[in-house]
Amino acid sequence: MPLTNNVIIKLNEITTMVQDKTKLSELEISEIKTIFQDIVKSGERYDVDEIEFWFKNEGSWNSKEPIVRIANLSNYIQDKYQQTAHLRVISDDDCSCGH
Repeated sequence: MPLTNNVIIKLNEITTMVQDKTKLSELEISEIKTIFQDIVKSGERYDVDEIEFWFKNEGSWNSKEPIVRIANLSNYIQDKYQQTAHLRVISDDDCSCGH
């Protein structure tokens, strides 16, 4: 699945935000998580391999570690959101717990 323009815009925000492309600070990691949360909450989906590929080819990222870290964060956020979104589908009215 190719990355949408909206996702690419967010990846560019990450690239602009990160000062040292060889390592991520805790603050940057927190901000990256928020960006990916915003992406999935808006209904966008992305292929984690495409995220990693985009950063490898973007041009300013020369170190593999932060690229892999960002890809892992994107995977974690998307998986976590999909799991909790699945749980939100079940309403209290559907509960067969006797309450």
